[in-house]
Parts: sequence; C-alpha cells; structure tokens
Amino acid sequence: MPNNGSGTSDGRLRWGILGTGFIADLQVRDLVDNGFAVQAVGSRSLETSQAFASRFGIPTAHGSYEDLAADPDVDVVYVATPHVFHHENALLALNAGKHVLVEKAFTINARQAQEIVDLAAGKGLVALEAMWTRFLPHMARLREIVAGGTLGEVRKVVASHNQDLPKDPAHRLNDPALGGGALLDLGVYPVSFSFDVFGAPQRILASAALTATGVDRQTAAIFEYADGQQALVDCALDTAGNNRAAIIGTGGWVEIESVWYNPTPFTRYDASGNIVERFDEPVQGRGMQYQAAELERLVREGLTAGTVLPPGESVAIMAALDEVRRQIGLTYDADRHH
Repeated sequence: MPNNGSGTSDGRLRWGILGTGFIADLQVRDLVDNGFAVQAVGSRSLETSQAFASRFGIPTAHGSYEDLAADPDVDVVYVATPHVFHHENALLALNAGKHVLVEKAFTINARQAQEIVDLAAGKGLVALEAMWTRFLPHMARLREIVAGGTLGEVRKVVASHNQDLPKDPAHRLNDPALGGGALLDLGVYPVSFSFDVFGAPQRILASAALTATGVDRQTAAIFEYADGQQALVDCALDTAGNNRAAIIGTGGWVEIESVWYNPTPFTRYDASGNIVERFDEPVQGRGMQYQAAELERLVREGLTAGTVLPPGESVAIMAALDEVRRQIGLTYDADRHH
C-alpha cells in the first residue's frame, strides 16, 4: 500500500469533485497525475461540469451538487466552492455517506465547522480540511525539527501571505456575501502554520484595514501563548509580498523561502547563524496530492482523525479567525444565522 507520505494513491477510493473553479482545477490535476481515481464532477451547470470532465477525462459529469453527492460510484467528495458554501456542501456530501475533503478556510465560522465535524464523527466519516501545506514534505520535516529540540525553546513564528489579487468589487475575494477578504483566503495559511507549531493561542491581538466593499484588505495579528511565545501573522489581498516564514528558537532558527506555503526549500541555522541544514526536496505538480493521500490513508485505516490536522484543530483555527474578525469588525451573514 502506498503510504501517505508518498502522495500517491492505490486508486481504490473514487473521488467526486464539487465545484469547478480555479482550486478544483489545481487539485484534480494533482489527483490525476498521482493515480487517484477521479470518478465524477458536479457543478450547478451541466455544461460547466461536462467541460471540466472532458478536460480531465472524468467519467461522470453531474449538473447539480445533489446529483454528485448521490452518485453511488463516489466515495469521497472534494468541496471546492467559495467559503460560504463549504458548510452546506459538506453537510450534503456527509449526509449522502461520503467522506469529505473541504477547501480552506474550512467554513465561515467555528459554529459551521463544528457542525461538519460532529456530523462526520456521528457517521464515522472523514472530514478533512484541505490545508494542503500541512501535508507537504518540507512541513513534515519542520515538525521533526521542532519536536527534535535542535531549535531549543521555540519562541516565535513569523509568517506572511500577501498577494496582489483582482480589484473587481464583484470578485468573490472582495464580496462580503461570498466570505471575501484577505483573512479567510490568505491569512488562514499563516494562522494554520502558527497552530501547527504552537497550537491554539491564549490571546489574540489583531488589526486591519478594510476595503470599500467592507472586507479586510490587510490584516495583521499577534498570537500569544502560555509561556510567552508569539506568532506574528499577516496577510493582504492588494499588495504582493515576499511570502516567507520563520520559526525562531533559543538554539537557532529556520527560514522558509518564498512561497513558504508551497513546496519550497528551507534553511536551518544555529544560534550563531551557521547553516546546519538545507532542505530542498522536489515535489511533483503543485503538491495537493499529499492531502488527498492523507484522506485515503485515514479511510483505509478506519480512522476519522489524523495527527497532522485533526478535525478539532480545524474548528479551533476557525475560532481563532472568528476572534480576529471580531476585533477588526468583519462580520458575515453566516455569523447572524443560527
């Protein structure tokens, strides 16, 4: 059996793709290239679905999400719609008995995230957040380094995600009705990274500037932890940046190159600034196959939670994003509907 670390599949689980946008395109490319069985795709338009299916050689095209979820030949549904639809789309698939890989941000808020996780647990199904960075080889090695103690006491994480993205007010990134803003789209990466290293923060201090449409244009936060550690995280959707990250300890530091959340090299230094390790492992494609391999591993081993990104942590990450939004005054419709 291929192991999770290989990013390949034995092709036994059959994948259904819910949504046909940019991210679905990237994910399916990596699935197809690594032996995953992509069985079906569903879109709100049959025409769009058929075009996507023909592009990737997918056997079945459905003209609705309901038909995809009901397809008896689908075992796993990858949810690739905008954030605001993740909750209802994931519940639809889970209620149809399918495992789900749900794009990040996992949902709009922690309440929605908890509902997905609870339903999956109740049905013995996997609900995995598609935070693909977590499963990349360089992140696996970074966890070993932190656990191994060579950085001494880890005191600080610094991570940025700044991009120059479309300015059109109707674009989903700028539309509050679609969960727009830098935080949920881009900030989720550095926030998830700080959770990976330190776990949930004790206290959050956040600051932001909003767009004319009322979503966050740029946001920065300090996450504080019990023993005085800090994570400094920032994001922006209208200014490109170097998108580097660092883990800093009393015994040395690691610098992760641009773009840190992609498959990328990193350098580990000792406290005097001498290079002690250089990690540079090439990854096929974009690297989104590793998260899919993790989902397949969980199913194969009869687990609903792994150690790299357990469902409870996805809920906790959403709770941290909720607190940042509370502090910067960014609310979405989903926050008002219970």
